[in-house]
Amino acid sequence: MLVSAKEMLTKAKAGKYAVGQFNINNLEWTKAALLTAQECNSPIILGVSEGAGKYMTGFKTVASMVKAMIEELNITVPVALHLDHGTYDGCYKCIEAGFSSIMFDGSHYPIEENIEKTKELVKVCEEKGMSLEAEVGSIGGEEDGVIGKGECADPNECKMISDLGVTMLAAGIGNIHGKYPENWEGLSFETLDAIQQLTGDMPLVLHGGTGIPADMIKKAISLGVAKINVNTECQLAFAEATRKYIEEGKDLSGKGFDPRKLLNPGFEAIKATIKEKMELFGSIGKA
Repeated sequence: MLVSAKEMLTKAKAGKYAVGQFNINNLEWTKAALLTAQECNSPIILGVSEGAGKYMTGFKTVASMVKAMIEELNITVPVALHLDHGTYDGCYKCIEAGFSSIMFDGSHYPIEENIEKTKELVKVCEEKGMSLEAEVGSIGGEEDGVIGKGECADPNECKMISDLGVTMLAAGIGNIHGKYPENWEGLSFETLDAIQQLTGDMPLVLHGGTGIPADMIKKAISLGVAKINVNTECQLAFAEATRKYIEEGKDLSGKGFDPRKLLNPGFEAIKATIKEKMELFGSIGKA
């Protein structure tokens, strides 16, 4: 059964740990994430970008697959299915498809329009018992064609959005999607601290969790971050494990090559990556 992310994130903020959002792209990634969460007794958020949703033939397919896998695998830890960096239209598609959580990325709109669209979605999500993530200050890098420079959010604008009743808030603090460049200046903890002081108990979200040093992750959690997104690291682990398997020539000759064997090294690599992140975030045993 899918749940809203609200309770798990409220507990995480109060307990000074973070829940990981791990993006899924196919059956193997979903299975790896669910089994690892169960083994670690950790709550988990499964993120789905609009591009990944399209790749998997649509949001209804994704929701049906995740719900069925939770049942078939006897998953008992809290699981939220979350739209990642959703457009206004994408949010409504996921609401209709049966997601339990959505993110409306209105950071590219003027703050007034971001507020109006977010306010509308707050009302819909409250009626449906869903959690809603909003964003202020775009996250750097590129994800599904959405490009941001990684500017820092205005704490006062963050308060304006949080006051609308959203469940969680993603605020740009110098973080980026993808790999971090060598000249990256690091996270702006001054900005993060100012945002937390104005937003109080609101769980804060850190996007671009791949490549951020462990000490920065822990400091961010101490300053109110209760949800951390990881995608690129899982992609890299999956690709590297599969590449090595192919280069070693295993099971690539003879009749009837089984693609399940090709995908299994990547599956195991994702499980290991997710477990490592859960340990860093402190969410193991918190289900």
